[in-house]
Amino acid sequence: MNDTEFHIADNAALLVIDVQKGFDDAPFWGPRNNPAAEANIAALMDAWEATGRPLVLVRHTSVSGSVLAAGHPGHAFKDFVEERGGRAALRVDKTVNSSFYGTPDLAEWLTAQGVGQLVVAGIQTNMCVETTARMAGNLGYDVLVPLDATHTFDLSAGPQGPALTAEQLATATAVNLQGGGFARVTTTEALLAAAPAPATA
Repeated sequence: MNDTEFHIADNAALLVIDVQKGFDDAPFWGPRNNPAAEANIAALMDAWEATGRPLVLVRHTSVSGSVLAAGHPGHAFKDFVEERGGRAALRVDKTVNSSFYGTPDLAEWLTAQGVGQLVVAGIQTNMCVETTARMAGNLGYDVLVPLDATHTFDLSAGPQGPALTAEQLATATAVNLQGGGFARVTTTEALLAAAPAPATA
């Protein structure tokens, strides 16, 4: 990966996925990684607003009664997202991992807007962020994932199964996405440096 080798399109869309209050429930989720994730997401949102690029907010609505269920306080976006989300070009609600299986239809909107490049950030790194980035890559989008603008939680396959820490899962996501050719994994700093205001602004 060479962060100097990419260009941010004038209409590159920033997808902020599932940055919801329910993910602050440590007893429910367990240990997390990357405490800087929220600050980096906020910095990207500010940059996208300043440069007039489209922002898409994605929210998960759990159907299993978790802290992300509709009507639960945890379903709401975190305050810093809601405060910056007033100019969001699109808000998508989903019940599965991929943001492309939500309402309204994300791919349809991106096509209508002529968007071909996506920056994917949010929660959880190895779940909805990775699934969305994989599908976006399969659909032909140029996908950039600032890994430090995501976070996840320790996860096990059950009482007798293997377990990985949040940091190990994030590393696996980076390898899967870039090694598998789905996306280019980068940093918030590199994206901010590569995303000056569009020439038409």
